[in-house]
Amino acid sequence: MERRSFLRGAVIGTSAAAFGGALWQSAASAAPAQPGTGPYGALGAADANGILLPSGFSSRVIARSGQTVSGTSYTWHNAPDGGACFANGTGWIYVSNSEINPSGGASAVRFDSAGTVTGAYRILSNTRQNCAGGKTPWNTWLSCEEVSLGYVYETDPFGVNAAVRRDALGRFKHEAAAADPVRRAIYLTEDETNGCFYRFLPTTWGNLSAGTLQVFKAGTATSGTFTWQNVPDPDGSPTATRDQVSGAKRFNGGEGCYYADDTVWFTTKGDNRVWQVDLAAGTYQLAYDDSLVSGGGAPLTGVDNVTGTSSGDLFVAEDGGNMEICVITPDDVVAPFLRISGQSGSEITGPAFSPDGRRLYFSSQRGTSGSSSGGITYEVTGPFRA
Repeated sequence: MERRSFLRGAVIGTSAAAFGGALWQSAASAAPAQPGTGPYGALGAADANGILLPSGFSSRVIARSGQTVSGTSYTWHNAPDGGACFANGTGWIYVSNSEINPSGGASAVRFDSAGTVTGAYRILSNTRQNCAGGKTPWNTWLSCEEVSLGYVYETDPFGVNAAVRRDALGRFKHEAAAADPVRRAIYLTEDETNGCFYRFLPTTWGNLSAGTLQVFKAGTATSGTFTWQNVPDPDGSPTATRDQVSGAKRFNGGEGCYYADDTVWFTTKGDNRVWQVDLAAGTYQLAYDDSLVSGGGAPLTGVDNVTGTSSGDLFVAEDGGNMEICVITPDDVVAPFLRISGQSGSEITGPAFSPDGRRLYFSSQRGTSGSSSGGITYEVTGPFRA
């Protein structure tokens, strides 16, 4: 995935001049994109599931909270949240957290090579408000508790091994995690209005039982250089992890986190920003900021979970906003990829692609009812960019 700042390029319906400031470094010849001219084209009319999609794409419902998953006897959890896909022989598995407190946990749905559901089961129980998380290179799912002094649990998507609480990753209001096999680090976001950005360095890569928790240090600017400093007491008590290191940079509501090609992106919902950290260069900058869109009408609001594809596209889910998943391309275009209609009391969660990149999974956490018991998990199939 090519490293880039999305502030450098065109945004749907927004001229290049709207951004301005020191961060603007784009070639002047780049023409701003027009509404509806994202890589997949304009959204069509809502389908039978209430989802607006570009031409050539279709949706289906995979599971509904409180109902058995089709073809199985397993009842899907309430408030589906963060998720990821794992290869499973000729098929794959989609895991999904449950953002319920108490109980929470996570579940999984198994698919065969044709995309038919062949099983569903629980992989984590008796935890609290499991929001997002992250996939590890050794094919486990890190499920994060979004509560004060919350834990990270390492779970088995295949349903064989029992989940393990990973205390060394710190106790704070965890949101998402992203693994970096080059630096052998796990990056972690914190969902606090004055939260921090962390990394965990395992003593042994592939074993999260011990290691060092560090916090991101930088100035108050929106770009610059950064360093890491050890968190003295990852247990977070009596002093919260975010308050233990002088100069730790504050972020307004850390949410989704995604790593690819020496770069980690994460979102902050409190100020509707996407941040880009160039790990090789040791620099960070804003990748997207809706406040820099003149005249309002930013195409992406309520930034939350984020994932990416081999083409270099990022897919960012909205918590609220227009109930959209927006795509941000390497050519610096930001455009809606899909929209869910009739569910304004919900949020989109858990975007993740099947291993072959042809299917996108995600949930509407509260569905049409606006209640955690109304969650719906979807699949979208179509000609995604390779």
